[in-house]
Amino acid sequence: MIELIPAIDIIDGQCVRLTKGDYDQKTVYSNSPATMAREFEQLGFKRLHMVDLDGAKSKHIVNSQVLKSCATETRLRIDFGGGIKTDDDIRKAFSSGAEMVTVGSVAVTSPDLFMGWLEKYGAERMILGADVRHGKISINGWKEDSTEDLLPFLKKYVDAGVRNVLCTEISKDGTLQGPAVDLYSEVMEAYPQLHLIASGGVSSADDIAALNRAGIPAVVFGKAIYEGRINLKDLVKEYGLS
Repeated sequence: MIELIPAIDIIDGQCVRLTKGDYDQKTVYSNSPATMAREFEQLGFKRLHMVDLDGAKSKHIVNSQVLKSCATETRLRIDFGGGIKTDDDIRKAFSSGAEMVTVGSVAVTSPDLFMGWLEKYGAERMILGADVRHGKISINGWKEDSTEDLLPFLKKYVDAGVRNVLCTEISKDGTLQGPAVDLYSEVMEAYPQLHLIASGGVSSADDIAALNRAGIPAVVFGKAIYEGRINLKDLVKEYGLS
């Protein structure tokens, strides 16, 4: 059964969503991310995906206080990403309450640093971010495309022990046009041992059902929640939460 992970993206301490990662296409949904987190917990969710969009753009963590508030005011297992570039950043994320961190850009630009974190903190606390645009891994808040192709990029880290991967198809993100099921299925076929978290494009319960049928282990979704396109109570009843 697919794992359901609601998402909170943060700019200026507010809960927002972007379209295709474009900071100029921003919608603010709440001035209190901690309130949103509590609502998710009350519905029965155990997990939360949080992205510091200011941090991703600034290349260092910015919204650690928001993370701390959500972590102290709920019992949610928070995975946190955005702006984790240095040893100080990753320490700040964990000390502010993150149970796991999502790291993408560093895995491209400083693979030795990422490998060191993987060894120090353990594979269970590290999520490899693989954000894809036109088949290439994108970095630095999706502002730059690298020369890395998705599957070879994943292979070197899977071989090094990575087991958690968050894959976002950027062209789908925030569009409510359906997830890239074929892309995620391709990744699972190549690396069936992965706990792959699909991200981008989810617009309805039908989209989540399609990912579940395809055998995708987990899904992150946000905009469909905030736009009222998914009834979370029905979703929890359908899939359960662990």
